Amino acid sequence: MKKKSTMKTTNKIQAFLMFLLFLIFSFPLLSQDLKLSTAQKAAMDFLENQEKRSAEMLVEIGGIISPSGMEMKRAEKVADYMKAIGLSHVEVDQLPNAIGVIPGKTDNVLVFISTLDDLETVALHQKASGNAPVIEGDKVIGPGTNTSSITVSMLLAAEAIVKSGQQPKHTLVFAAVAQEETGLKGMHAIYEKYKDRSIGFVDILGDGRNISYGAMGIHWYKVRAFGPAGHTLRGGLPNVNQAMAKAIDRIFQMDYKEDRTVVNVSIIESGKVFNHKPEEAWFSLDMRSLNNATLAEMESKVKEILSDVMEETKIEMKLEPYQITPGGQIPNVLQTPLVLRAQEVSRFLGFEPNMSNAGSSNMNIAIAGGTSAIGLGGERGGQRGFPDEWASIPNMITAAKHVFLLGSYDW
Repeated sequence: MKKKSTMKTTNKIQAFLMFLLFLIFSFPLLSQDLKLSTAQKAAMDFLENQEKRSAEMLVEIGGIISPSGMEMKRAEKVADYMKAIGLSHVEVDQLPNAIGVIPGKTDNVLVFISTLDDLETVALHQKASGNAPVIEGDKVIGPGTNTSSITVSMLLAAEAIVKSGQQPKHTLVFAAVAQEETGLKGMHAIYEKYKDRSIGFVDILGDGRNISYGAMGIHWYKVRAFGPAGHTLRGGLPNVNQAMAKAIDRIFQMDYKEDRTVVNVSIIESGKVFNHKPEEAWFSLDMRSLNNATLAEMESKVKEILSDVMEETKIEMKLEPYQITPGGQIPNVLQTPLVLRAQEVSRFLGFEPNMSNAGSSNMNIAIAGGTSAIGLGGERGGQRGFPDEWASIPNMITAAKHVFLLGSYDW
């Protein structure tokens, strides 16, 4: 009896030791702290003292009206800052992306991305206001501030790296990319330019409280219907609205059980008056999934639905791509140096990051191309897209610290 009891105790001890080993090897970064050099500490102190300046930079950059496709003045202003802080090979390309470089010890590149353009609604609010953003306490308030705050963070981080006097191991590219809101066009160009030399892309979206390491595919379409017009008294069928209704109903009946696979119709536009049968109508179609093959299958099914509805109603229907954001997952991505380092930096800055494999931003282009990329998400302000939009100055500084620490370490 005593022997059995001893064996049970031994087994429990062994199991406990195995559990401890599992924790140690599964979460190696939890017990590690970043060790900052004297130069890095000085650079972090520099960033800590940039609140007033960062706010002034944001007033200047964010105050430039820059809807997607009309970002040239903002891009030129960002490029001016890049030159002033000492980046090399500064350029504004035709899209226009603003790009600056810190040469490293190797030709491999780590690319940092910020979004240059604003929503169309932001531009409308800026025009209606007629005023530049204002600094109030720890906020910069005004349309155009929320998104541009990440560009300011990126510029401050790049300046801190230059001021540290330490040449990074890899070449660092800083790019404020255009037309994010209308097809990620700027990111497409940056990816094509650097993908063959890249060790990773970092899409700056916030201070790093959230880290995205995978990309959700998002496919937007306009479904158009065309048919004969006529007064109500000479109306009846065929009618574009009947075709629209049939198609929408059947699209919502598509049944997918995969995680994060969803379908939505949010916009329906048709006639203008009560007593006239419209000759044209359209509805929006938003389909999302972590699986690109699933999205392709869904598109095929939608085409079948439209074909059937056309046959039944004698109404012409077309599926028009509006914005296709590719998705993807990188194998074993949680063990890649980029993801591990980003998590370590977040912890060093005082928070355990929320991890997600369903990002949706410029990073999607790199991930869909098979290149390691992350999105640094988190808080940056509030009321984006509204007249009282604002950006948090402390969060700008935290985001700048995160980017600085990612870029200034040899990894």
